[in-house]
Amino acid sequence: MPTASPRLDDFANAAPAGRPHFFAALPSDMTSRLLDRAMPVKLDPGQVLFLAGDPGDGCYLIDDGLLKVELASENGIQRILALLRPGSVVGELSLIDGHPRSASVSALKAARLRFIPRIAFDDLVARDAAICRAIAVLLAGRLRDTNLALATANFMAVKGRVAVALVALAEGFGQDVGSGRILIKVKLGQADIAAMAGVSRETASRMLNDWLRRGDISRLAGYYCLERPQVITRAAR
Repeated sequence: MPTASPRLDDFANAAPAGRPHFFAALPSDMTSRLLDRAMPVKLDPGQVLFLAGDPGDGCYLIDDGLLKVELASENGIQRILALLRPGSVVGELSLIDGHPRSASVSALKAARLRFIPRIAFDDLVARDAAICRAIAVLLAGRLRDTNLALATANFMAVKGRVAVALVALAEGFGQDVGSGRILIKVKLGQADIAAMAGVSRETASRMLNDWLRRGDISRLAGYYCLERPQVITRAAR
């Protein structure tokens, strides 16, 4: 039996914390008008949706799967900016300014999406000025994200950055497996966590192995599990 697409009123709750998206602030009738012009897209695991610098011709609503948003520095170091699950929207900033993509997006798991072309958004703006409030909400959320990322990068020790990455994963993809333990239900390696934390793989490996030895985290069938979430949360402050 096929999985149902997310309902319009699920959008605000389905998006990962810290990434408010455009549709969450739109009246449902406006969202319906945009989705009426959407086109289906399918991605295989590892397939690229778009690369940084590609033309910004629209946005995508994720119906199923898991996407990774990442950016590479000039020296080739990858930084994972977000992991996006069903109900999230990716590429919505290009609806507003029409600029090229600011980051690259690829599928971690097979994914089904709906593509909303920029021309559909432009038509909506021409008919209804109320859409400006949704734009303000989106930009305010992105500004908060940027401020938090800058504070983490500039003022937090590397151990704290790795802990922040684990806490964010637990909040977005965690499952309580009893006795206060939280299983992160997405398979990521040390390199992925290093890219999320903005540290070298060697540094992330050292921090993770230290917590593994202490029993603060564990690895269960390839998944990270926070055995003592309070320890990791304290390290993230």
